[in-house]
Amino acid sequence: MFDRIRKSWAGFREAIRSERGTGEDKRTHNLFEAAAAYVSACAEDDQERIDEAAGWVSPEALSFGVNELACRAVIALARERDESPRTVARALLGLPVA
Repeated sequence: MFDRIRKSWAGFREAIRSERGTGEDKRTHNLFEAAAAYVSACAEDDQERIDEAAGWVSPEALSFGVNELACRAVIALARERDESPRTVARALLGLPVA
């Protein structure tokens, strides 16, 4: 997991360096687009897409977006399963029932 974060951070730094040099006007992505692309790429273990999504927004914004996506996903699953968000989150992480 930490290796993925390290590689994503390295990709982000490279993306910033290459954007500074090109001077091209690229489409702006919002943090929720970046988070959705990043998480889905992580789930599919697609390093190229992970690096691309990590370069769309700042690391802080990506972290916020991933956190928001996680909260919304846990709430949606909790409603679907008719369980508490705490129970669902612990189950997803393989933790024992509290």
